[in-house]
Amino acid sequence: MILTNIIAILMLVALVSLIIGSKFSRSLPYLAAGSVVLCFFLLARFASNNHDIFHQAMPLLSVPWITSLGIDYATFIDSLSFILVALTLILALVCILVSVNEIQHHHNFYYFNLLTALAGIIGVFAAADLFLFFFFWEVMLLPMTALIAIWGHENRRYAAIKFFIFTQVSSLLMLVAIIIMAFIHQQQFGEISFNYFDWQRLNLSMPLQYWLMLGFFIAFAVKLPSFPFHTWLPDAHTQAPTAGSVLLAGVLLKTGAYGLMRFVLPLFEQATVEFAPIAIALGVISIIYGAVMAFAQSDFKRLVAYSSISHMGFVTLALFSFSSIAYHGAIVTIVAHGLSSAALFSMAGILYQRLHTRELSKMGGLFASAPRMGGMLLVFVAAAFGMPGLLNFVGEFMTLTGTFASHPVATVLAATAMIGSAIYGMYLFQGSFQGKPHAGVQIADLLAHEWLLCGLLFALLLYLGLFPQSLLMHFEAIYPAANITVTGGKL
Repeated sequence: MILTNIIAILMLVALVSLIIGSKFSRSLPYLAAGSVVLCFFLLARFASNNHDIFHQAMPLLSVPWITSLGIDYATFIDSLSFILVALTLILALVCILVSVNEIQHHHNFYYFNLLTALAGIIGVFAAADLFLFFFFWEVMLLPMTALIAIWGHENRRYAAIKFFIFTQVSSLLMLVAIIIMAFIHQQQFGEISFNYFDWQRLNLSMPLQYWLMLGFFIAFAVKLPSFPFHTWLPDAHTQAPTAGSVLLAGVLLKTGAYGLMRFVLPLFEQATVEFAPIAIALGVISIIYGAVMAFAQSDFKRLVAYSSISHMGFVTLALFSFSSIAYHGAIVTIVAHGLSSAALFSMAGILYQRLHTRELSKMGGLFASAPRMGGMLLVFVAAAFGMPGLLNFVGEFMTLTGTFASHPVATVLAATAMIGSAIYGMYLFQGSFQGKPHAGVQIADLLAHEWLLCGLLFALLLYLGLFPQSLLMHFEAIYPAANITVTGGKL
């Protein structure tokens, strides 16, 4: 019930915000933040009383929904879904903090969309029924599109439509694959089922298994995003409000990685083995392409957006190397990127509120007037390019270590992008806070709520970077997610 309760709380507060928010708009951030903190408290309390979730999947609720089609409202939780729900709630608080001074109109509808998107994302991580999974997948799409289209920047409508089309078209491919899987279950077991655990018993022959796997893979690769399905991301990130960018980079992209881990690898074992060389190639291309394109940007948010493509390429590389070490590295990278990208997009939003520009050419020398902000940006840039002691380094190191045994050339090529990330990271910091100040350009340093969000993200990156076992110990039992034979890190 715990995840259903969290979804219900977020949806209830979203409806309350929509109905009464116009009269109490100043109270909405506190109402939204309070609901998120309550949800996090409930999740933490559940985890403290149910340690088994870190060792095996725990069914939480199964209620008949559309009985004629074998569809249930079925949820479950394990260590992977738990940590992603926790990450979602942490970044939800960051989204609310960055929205305090930025959102100036339609406050009630804004918080309705923000909380509804969060509920949809948590539903994706909780669903044990694939129709329910698709339902929540669509629930998070619509409010996210609204956030970009209504509260975004100058080209927001173009970016929102592009985001919607890419996601919707790929989602329809996944829906077709889901329906086919349900009817295959009927052929083999005599009844239609959309249940994830029922599907694990299916016997899928090639090449049908390969085509079904592609239906899921494309949907998740678009959301990840992976080259060549990435083109929606820079526009969406650049045009979205700060909270939208934080939500996109910090959590929404992770639904793609989650889908690969939860469905593609376990359900389509033979197909993933055959597809692995292509996926590895796409991962390496994403890593290098994202780093090169990031360095070519002059827009703060667009640079960080391309860097996200590069970092998420490490996840694809890790998952299709079929290495236990790399698999756990992918999980760490997901968490690390969620925190560090949220921090960088938050800094971009903070700067935009003060300067009304995202162009690095119009910044420079800001350290003189805002040293604390400059110090925090330097820390977050260092985290993004993998400085030892911070969590990103752990994830990328484990990925490269685990992948090298089976794919040495791909690993070496991916490692070069870590050098590239340091280059574009320093370019970002130097262009904004170093150099000669522009005439008359001074900005106010971090405010109290901005200190809070920066401090929260930095503390998590530092603590988990120094003590990664506090995160990794929860995932020792979940690999391999599929019954793929692994010997010495190789197939």
